Amino acid sequence: MVAEPLEWRKYDDAELPRVLEAALEAFAQHGYHGTSIRELAATAGLSVPGLYHHYPSKQDILVALLDEVMRDLVQRTAAALEEAGPAPAARFDAWVECLLRFHMFRTKHAFVTSSELRSLEGGNRDQIVALRDQLQAMLDEVVEAGAADGTFATPYPKAASRGVTVLCIGVSSWYRPDGPLSPEDLVHRHLVLARGVVNATE
Repeated sequence: MVAEPLEWRKYDDAELPRVLEAALEAFAQHGYHGTSIRELAATAGLSVPGLYHHYPSKQDILVALLDEVMRDLVQRTAAALEEAGPAPAARFDAWVECLLRFHMFRTKHAFVTSSELRSLEGGNRDQIVALRDQLQAMLDEVVEAGAADGTFATPYPKAASRGVTVLCIGVSSWYRPDGPLSPEDLVHRHLVLARGVVNATE
């Protein structure tokens, strides 16, 4: 049986396990260190022993949440690039649009993943950073390929790639669904800006 292609532009209500959904809400409001296990259990509708049945510790809950969020984003981005085909310009636009839509429609997820990276311990941090680096490497490869074939005129492909990422992730701090920009308007505007960062020639 062939799996259906991932609809990377489509965002329904997030379907997190209830403990992780409770953690997302609590960490967004109070931060990781400001949230107790008892509060997490109550928000999830569980007893403290019931919570520990699912996850051994609060740290395990944080890791599971951030891993779920980052894997979703990596999978969406891979699907966007697959759909775009081989041309660097099309792949660049797809990567940028995918990251923009994630930060428009998953603002809470993006906020917690960014702000609580510092709360991960030891190898847990390495696990999540590896996913973040995997995502960035996708764009690095696209920009480097475009710089090599003349699609992008930037003399600094690696730095330009990082600049595009910063441009996209900043959206989660100010975008509002009831604001003046529709998702399509925002994507259009930011694609113009992002292409400027890499000095797109097309």
